[in-house]
Amino acid sequence: MFEATRVTGLGKGTKTSGLLSPEGQGATLSAMAELWSLANEQGAQQVVALATMAARLASNTSQFLDAAARQGTPVRVLSGEDEARYGFLAVAHDPLFQSDQRVSTVDVGGHSTEIVTADRQDATWDVRFHRSFPIGALGLREGAFQKQSPTASEQLRAVVEIDDALGFVNLPGTCGRVVTLGATGTNLVSIRDKSVQWEPDRVHGSVLDYEEVSKAVAWMCEMDDAGRAAIVGIEPGREQTIHAGALVLERCLNALKGLECTVSVRGWRHAVLADDDWF
Repeated sequence: MFEATRVTGLGKGTKTSGLLSPEGQGATLSAMAELWSLANEQGAQQVVALATMAARLASNTSQFLDAAARQGTPVRVLSGEDEARYGFLAVAHDPLFQSDQRVSTVDVGGHSTEIVTADRQDATWDVRFHRSFPIGALGLREGAFQKQSPTASEQLRAVVEIDDALGFVNLPGTCGRVVTLGATGTNLVSIRDKSVQWEPDRVHGSVLDYEEVSKAVAWMCEMDDAGRAAIVGIEPGREQTIHAGALVLERCLNALKGLECTVSVRGWRHAVLADDDWF
């Protein structure tokens, strides 16, 4: 499998402005053109591009979709329900978790976070809880975490905001194995292990306990963006949001009463690739 990523900040500022910024659109369109070309070089027969919460929030999403179509990189908007479902399916189909009878997935994004809890029923899964919450790392950065180094009171404000959004999460204390998807978990592992290059086989299946996630929030909040950018193991472009994403992950673990989470390098895109309906 070939993978490549680019951090473009499509949803930066969307929570406050209600718009996809010209800068975010431009950077994303440029990255899409590059990645589309890479996909073709790898021999891809078909390419699908999907946008998530920022595109669901913004009032000018049609402008972005039109521009993407004009440059030959059409984009479709993924619903919150489908984002949660595909994230869970990426874990459910992973051989690493084939012996687990109950799994809860936590997918921390820029403007939304998806939580799914399901029980294994022979070859299928019985979904007990399934929800997309309107909280995310970029959203926090535009709110309580506006300052590069949030104070203790600002961190507490963010905790209250996240906890209020989560409310009562299904099956607290009986969540089974918690698996976290997305850049927050993978970056926290790479930072912990001081990885100088991306090592997906090493990161996949690694475990983060609640205490180390909480401590990461504390020491990264003491830094500014430049300080976080210099951390060994961080993905370029994540310095503005990694501390906010870590706090969202911590509060999700708190809501689920999960003592730890397993990190998956797979995400909803892996499940989408296996779904013929998108092609």
